[in-house]
Amino acid sequence: MSARLADDLPIKVALVEDDEGIRAGLAALIHRTTALRLAGDYPDAETALREIPSRPPDVVLMDINLPGINGIECVRQLKVEVPAVQVLMLTVYEDSDSLFNSLKAGASGYLLKRTASAKLLDAIRDVYAGGSPMTPQLARRVVQLFSQPPGTDSPVARLTAGEKEFLQQLATGYAYKEIADRMGISIETVRSYVRAVYDKLHVHSRTEAVVKYLRG
Repeated sequence: MSARLADDLPIKVALVEDDEGIRAGLAALIHRTTALRLAGDYPDAETALREIPSRPPDVVLMDINLPGINGIECVRQLKVEVPAVQVLMLTVYEDSDSLFNSLKAGASGYLLKRTASAKLLDAIRDVYAGGSPMTPQLARRVVQLFSQPPGTDSPVARLTAGEKEFLQQLATGYAYKEIADRMGISIETVRSYVRAVYDKLHVHSRTEAVVKYLRG
């Protein structure tokens, strides 16, 4: 499949996947998509952690079940070395623990390996633009946690109704412009929510904010 995801420079994508066949298939998909460029493909976390910081991509597709250091720990270490990199988990695991541990480590999206190529390409574009793509089933698991009221001593309790709604939209994977449209507010108001939420929750990224909100 060939697709044009953007009109600007190609999105640089790196792969961390131990299965040679899957890694080759993903590499081929990226090579034939004009808006993407393969920035590197790595069979294990150790190689990725050694190579990626010296030539950081825009987006990393990360498997969880890697030999040696697993994918979640690789994400955690990568985000320390290259904070700007966006990580999209691409895995066979669909349990809640893998999902939330990945988000806590710093991943921005979470998809299953059976995801169709067209949807995967959309997800790469989405995570690069600031979204948090995941399957509807996994997104529902995220949303279910909002039914658990935070304790009164939690910083989450200090959030306004608008800030909580903003975080709910963020947790379901929408980018800032989409959130503005869905909430019927301006992009400047969204940015004000970002500043307020970061300050109240004492966080520095959208993923940290979502994870802290989910945990109450």
